[in-house]
Amino acid sequence: MDNMSPPWRHVDALADRFVALADAVWATPEVCYTEARSAAEHRAALLEQGFRVTDNVAGIPTALIGETGEGGPVIAFLGEYDALPGLSQEAGLDRHSPVEAGGHGHGCGHNLLGSAALLAASATKAWLEATGRPGRVRYYGCPAEEGGAAKAFMVRAGAFDDADIAISWHPYSFWEVTPPVSLANTRADFTFFGRASHAAASPHLGRSALDAVELMSVGVNYMREHMPSDARIHYAILETGGIAPNVVQAKARVRYSIRARDLPGMLELVERVKKVAEGAALMTETRMEMRIVSAVSNIVGNAPLEKALHGILEELGPPSFDEADRDFARRIQATLTQGDIEAVYRAIGMAPRDVPLADFTVPFDTPRQTMLGSTDLGDVSWVVPTVQAHAPTMAVGTPLHTWQVVAQGKAPAAHKAMVHVAKAMATLAVRALENPALIAEAKADLAARTARTPYATPLPPEVEPPLDMSVG
Repeated sequence: MDNMSPPWRHVDALADRFVALADAVWATPEVCYTEARSAAEHRAALLEQGFRVTDNVAGIPTALIGETGEGGPVIAFLGEYDALPGLSQEAGLDRHSPVEAGGHGHGCGHNLLGSAALLAASATKAWLEATGRPGRVRYYGCPAEEGGAAKAFMVRAGAFDDADIAISWHPYSFWEVTPPVSLANTRADFTFFGRASHAAASPHLGRSALDAVELMSVGVNYMREHMPSDARIHYAILETGGIAPNVVQAKARVRYSIRARDLPGMLELVERVKKVAEGAALMTETRMEMRIVSAVSNIVGNAPLEKALHGILEELGPPSFDEADRDFARRIQATLTQGDIEAVYRAIGMAPRDVPLADFTVPFDTPRQTMLGSTDLGDVSWVVPTVQAHAPTMAVGTPLHTWQVVAQGKAPAAHKAMVHVAKAMATLAVRALENPALIAEAKADLAARTARTPYATPLPPEVEPPLDMSVG
């Protein structure tokens, strides 16, 4: 395929604008549900490109939708722009050097993710206008992917009800179709209320909420032997009850992330963890309150879209990097362990190669040993045929959620990869618009996969978007 064939030429024409957007979002890292400036940058770009914008989607101030076109299928591009806490890092350095002590950073590359998705959407819009074809392009600005489940709330609110296919991507080490596997996940806060007392003069009168948190941890750790091997449970103590050891702590709070391969398995684990919390409260004579913060479903694959996208990735080939790109990637690799590098190759089922940046396309359907995470893209995939790509924006082996990802977030190699993957996403959109049979096949595939287990949101009806979750 000629490198200037549509919609590629539209991506090339718009690339500088969206590289600038990626860098602007990198420079203002905002965590879960606080992405006001990042959302505003995306909103400004949408208006500049002529999209109609809907704000406050699903009651979330930093969620938005941009739409253009009339009639025809609705092609959804999904973007994200939230950062992670504690990962502040100067760009372009191969050593840890925070911009701001304790500050945030784009340790999962979402500054690139949202910008490339919007670039692909804008290029598809330009192609529709140039060809006069019917069709609608829709960009979803999705905040709070890192634990906030914004897409799950958006799905529940009906934001995806009329979308025909959904296309996204994620920064990574390789050029591939993302394996459609993830863990269903619930985040829940367990707050224990006890009774304060002097820890030396009258300890018998106190009832320690912190003891309850610690006993809950012991109980959950004993659960690990008796749950599926691919399930995961982890936690963070949010409130310890104070810093004075001579006071019996009257209130303590712990947040648990409970993951399993599918929704029924996850819900079962949630109930078991809840029983452990109740037991800890009983042992300490404290009172326990449980609050669901967020929840997401596992991803549902879509074979027709995955095969079509893989073919496009092969046609395009991986991004072209130069020696300066490879030199910086080698310096980043020097900060990693050999285990880091071997782990990503195991994840794609390939033997390690001596390359600092991926210069190959990962074969389709290779045997994999994928370590599973969670994403709110899972909920979208239950209601809309969904596909996702990986693009090599970072040195091979770079673990996500690290300062090394942040350091590479504005690098020329990252920019090249985000523009390249935008071409792949826009090309898939164009092929779907040109070939309605692909959309029909994708919908039939989803219907078959969900026939026995229709989608049911994992969010309890009383749970609203946790707009305050980043402030405790």
